Amino acid sequence: MTNSQKTDGKQTDGKFATGNSIGKKFPSGTSGNPSGRPRLTKLTEALREQLSEEMPNAPERTVAEAIARTLIREAISGNIAAVKECFDRAEGKAPINLDVGNKDGEPLLITFSFNNSNTRLITDGE
Repeated sequence: MTNSQKTDGKQTDGKFATGNSIGKKFPSGTSGNPSGRPRLTKLTEALREQLSEEMPNAPERTVAEAIARTLIREAISGNIAAVKECFDRAEGKAPINLDVGNKDGEPLLITFSFNNSNTRLITDGE
């Protein structure tokens, strides 16, 4: 082991050393998620089915379109929660930036991104 490599298989810069078996969990060409995306829950399936149905009193619109129209009306009337929901759905949630200090007291920027239900931690070292 060289001075630049720690016992967890990573170098001091946080990257895995060349040829390290710890960093190679899956052989090339093999998925780390062989079953694929998890199946939808029964509730999600039921909601999607109901949202795609036509409105009984307005067959040219779906239930989802009627809900969206109601949400927009609420936003226009000044309902801040509805405004936030409209923008979160249309533009995606705004990134949350937190400034914290690292072990040397220097600022460390950490950004949490909540797009497409994937949470990813991004640090200034990336």
